[in-house]
Amino acid sequence: MRQLQFFVYLVSLSCSWITHAEIFTSIGQMTDLVYTEKELVQSLKDYIKAEESKLAAIKSWANKLDDLTRVSTSDPEGYLAHPVNAYKLMKRLNTEWSELESLVLQNPSDGFISNMSVHRQYFPDQDDETGAAKALMRLQDTYQLDSEAFSRGKLPGSMHANSLLTVDDCFDMGKTAYNDADYYHAVLWLQQSLKQLDAGEEAMVLKADILDYLSFSVYQMGDLPRAIELTRRLVAVDPNHDRAGGNLRYFERLLTKQLHEMNQTYQPPSEEPIQLGTYVRPKDHLPEREIYEALCRGEGLQMNEARRSRLYCRYQDGNRNPRLLLKPMMEEDEWDSPRIVRYLNVLSEEEIGKIKELAKPRLSRATVRDPKTGVLTTANYRVSKSAWLEADDDPVIDRVNQRIEDITGLAVDTAELLQVANYGVGGQYEPHFDFSRKDEPDAFKRLGTGNRVATFLNYMSDVEAGGATVFPDFGAAIWPRKGTAVFWYNLYRSGEGDYRTRHAACPVLVGSKWVSNKWIHERGQEFRRPCDMWTLLSNSQFKSLRKKNKST
Repeated sequence: MRQLQFFVYLVSLSCSWITHAEIFTSIGQMTDLVYTEKELVQSLKDYIKAEESKLAAIKSWANKLDDLTRVSTSDPEGYLAHPVNAYKLMKRLNTEWSELESLVLQNPSDGFISNMSVHRQYFPDQDDETGAAKALMRLQDTYQLDSEAFSRGKLPGSMHANSLLTVDDCFDMGKTAYNDADYYHAVLWLQQSLKQLDAGEEAMVLKADILDYLSFSVYQMGDLPRAIELTRRLVAVDPNHDRAGGNLRYFERLLTKQLHEMNQTYQPPSEEPIQLGTYVRPKDHLPEREIYEALCRGEGLQMNEARRSRLYCRYQDGNRNPRLLLKPMMEEDEWDSPRIVRYLNVLSEEEIGKIKELAKPRLSRATVRDPKTGVLTTANYRVSKSAWLEADDDPVIDRVNQRIEDITGLAVDTAELLQVANYGVGGQYEPHFDFSRKDEPDAFKRLGTGNRVATFLNYMSDVEAGGATVFPDFGAAIWPRKGTAVFWYNLYRSGEGDYRTRHAACPVLVGSKWVSNKWIHERGQEFRRPCDMWTLLSNSQFKSLRKKNKST
């Protein structure tokens, strides 16, 4: 705009000179030119100052991002292991780079813009930024982290001391929750944004905007006294605010009415600021939410020392399988009933590297099977990316499949393909069953191989914090250990589902979790895992008969 004004000014001035070509003949007229020139010089200085200011801003951006990318590219997975870094990358590429692009476009740089256009198609979009913000809130809930600790990057297991959230970051977090009608998290993050702003941190967001969103969020949480206090602060900061006055009068009338119904009198709030963050987290769709999240934190575990003393480790040769006779697998008991075992040194570093290499180009949002249609679809309760690898893709995959068959003694030719999954920021899979229940008989009908009889889960990375596999029904938590694998049966020998095996992948707090799993199906196991007379009975019949036998 300044360039345009300057150009128009020069054109108009040149036109004036053309019209009044004899100005030199009059000193009086020439004195006007002195002031005109002075104005032009000032205009030119303003233009230069604006350009220098813009260039300084761009230089500051470049220096900041140069330092940042130097750290991030030295260890990308390690850098993105911290959820704050992952969220800010989404936010930076989706929002802040666009702002920089607009700044540069004021005086276009062809090289930068063309380069920007090439890479822009790969940038995260608004959904990515929103998803990353929600992931931070999920971690906040699961691991009981307060907003201030999160904003300062103080996470258990984290070594990234500079992973900070600014006032604007916290405001954007709160606004994301607000737009999703999640007023509980909106209050937590907007309050943190306000706290950091009041502490003197610089920010682009205005205090009035924070108070506007925060006061209404507090009202939605049912806390009218605090909503009134915050709205009063908003009026004090911005007396001409569009909604503040009306909201304040509405909140006060509403509170007065409520107090009148309880025969109480309204007392204006004191000058002391009311502390927030005391609200109760709303209940959601998951009945075992509290148990599940406690296990993720390592709390509520049911494996006491007396019970653990009955667990053993051993060498396992797959019932004298020729491939395991000379090099048997090391097997550890993780749980007694239902039996869950861990195998050590299942995958080598080279094999893990090859599996990741094959999977990375194919990774896409992980899906779940619709219980009614059997069709794969995405779900909010499963947040990860996955890929499916066939035995023909590489000799390593064929070798891993064979190893799973050797270890378990189960046929894998009717199993599903090897699924590779990567859990990033806040990656999780809420409590679920691997097998299909009676109310979803067609879940695996298209496969034609029966139900999922067993699960073989390879851990292909260590996780700095979080990411456990937990079983809420009996209080077990199994932590990732790179190169190991865990195995359990989903079905009894009768074919009935073992409902105790409902399990979950806890959100990854710090780190990048890589797993691969093999879901083994019923077909082909008829002679490898045959039924016996007891398992032909239903569970209730079995318990009744066993009780009767004990009494006699």
